Amino acid sequence: MKVTERVSIRVDAAQKAGIFPHNWNYIGYDEINYTYTPEGETLLAKFGELADAPYYVRVHHLLCTGNCHGFYKWGSTNAYLEDEQGNPIYDWTFIDLTFDTLLKHHCKPFVELGFMPQDLADPNVYDVGSDTWTHEEYRRTGWAVPPKDYQKWYDLVFALVAHCLERYGEDEVRSWYWELWNEPDLDYYWKGTIEDYLKLYDYTAAAVKAAFPDARVGGPGTTNPDRSRLSGQFLEAFCEHVIQGTNYYTGEKGTPIDFTSFHVKGGGYRADPKHRKQKPPSVKRIVQDVETGYQIINKYPELAKLECILSEIDPDGWAAGGAWDNANLNFRNTPYYASFVISAFDKVTQFALEKSWDLRLLSWAFMFVGERCFEGTRTFSTQGIDKAILNLFRIYAFMGNDALLCESSASKNPLDYADEHGMEEKSDVSALATLHADNRISILIYNHHDNWDLDGESTISLQVDHVPFSGEASLTHYRIDSDHSNAYSEWVRQGKPMYPSDAQYAAIKARDSLEMVEAPQQVAIRERSFTLEMSLPVHGISLVVISAPNA
Repeated sequence: MKVTERVSIRVDAAQKAGIFPHNWNYIGYDEINYTYTPEGETLLAKFGELADAPYYVRVHHLLCTGNCHGFYKWGSTNAYLEDEQGNPIYDWTFIDLTFDTLLKHHCKPFVELGFMPQDLADPNVYDVGSDTWTHEEYRRTGWAVPPKDYQKWYDLVFALVAHCLERYGEDEVRSWYWELWNEPDLDYYWKGTIEDYLKLYDYTAAAVKAAFPDARVGGPGTTNPDRSRLSGQFLEAFCEHVIQGTNYYTGEKGTPIDFTSFHVKGGGYRADPKHRKQKPPSVKRIVQDVETGYQIINKYPELAKLECILSEIDPDGWAAGGAWDNANLNFRNTPYYASFVISAFDKVTQFALEKSWDLRLLSWAFMFVGERCFEGTRTFSTQGIDKAILNLFRIYAFMGNDALLCESSASKNPLDYADEHGMEEKSDVSALATLHADNRISILIYNHHDNWDLDGESTISLQVDHVPFSGEASLTHYRIDSDHSNAYSEWVRQGKPMYPSDAQYAAIKARDSLEMVEAPQQVAIRERSFTLEMSLPVHGISLVVISAPNA
């Protein structure tokens, strides 16, 4: 299907629209031990170099037991073991290595406290003595059970926070987040009840605050809120408990909380070796579920005024799945991934701004060691080659702090769609504009449709009024589309090699950075106005930067 459309975008550089929220600087991944691999460090360094750093990094398996080697959807640190008498043995070696690496690359820990150490798991649910030689049952269930002793869990959390204070200092640790668990509404991640989780949260919050009263603690990191399902019921129970419930640790009313968290995904794709066509992910679903989450949290004014971190917001689930598992996941290799993310981020941020809600956005993506080139996993890079999605975050780093009034004739509200994907609608062409302290103007324009088969382009007339300088100006135009900032297209041209030769790799790698449509040019600002005619393909993203000659 191919569409064309004429679009008018107007920016008024004299009309500031508040502070532009830089709320996207959060990433995360399952495999904690990938953090300090050469490939992991290379990718972290790229985020650390961005102008909007630091990026917060959330990882799973911080407290799990194993061989401290990462593989798909698993990791371990052996931070907690017990001797023969049941006395705790704390070992921070791999946690230190993880946090040291993040800080080395100018990132910060978003500490996800989980999962259950093998020696602390409730034996009524998981019995280490009857496990296999390779402890397969622990990796299936034991890591997801409640503790056998909540006081020992408290002591573990207290000891970890105290250790971090000693190692990194109060000023550094004060800037971190401490979140309990991940998606406890799913049986895969939590084998206990809602009440078991609430008890664990009370002990966790008490331990964190006892070790460092200034630390930020929160949760529950549940999945897409839906009041008719456990996800919504779990989030509601958590909110009610921390405000009105009886604290399991203190016996008093309420529990300390500094931020709330939940997750939203736009779809899901299971393994399918037959590679049957499926529906694309839905921005509308993400916006709806964020709105539901807000409604649940907003019942409690004390929570509504806190930060809320969508500690996973992505087009779909199963980051470790790839295009060889399900061909539909190939979209993660393409500019579609970037256009979906910027659309979803923009729509939920606009909703949050309307509600005066401090919403932060975490992309659950990183990289996988040893994967085939453009495997289709949810990653920012593949074999060290940056994907289009990473170039979106490079574009984000160009945005200023003052939002400007910006209007597009083709901007869409997904909640108005007749179906989940707006299949009968034209593409959503929206824009964001900011002003910098040196009077540079950055205008971010995206053209998104959930339909990943949609083709065509929009012809855009961009007008910027009340430019804060006159005469000659410098125009720089960056682009993400099939032909720009998109190494995947070159990989396809090279024959889709799973393990590229040196020459193939060099050709592919040469196209993985943020690219311009053309070289920077000088343009005339007449009567404080500027006009640019341009085309933007569906699933394309443009960044137009206008600056004074001496800026």
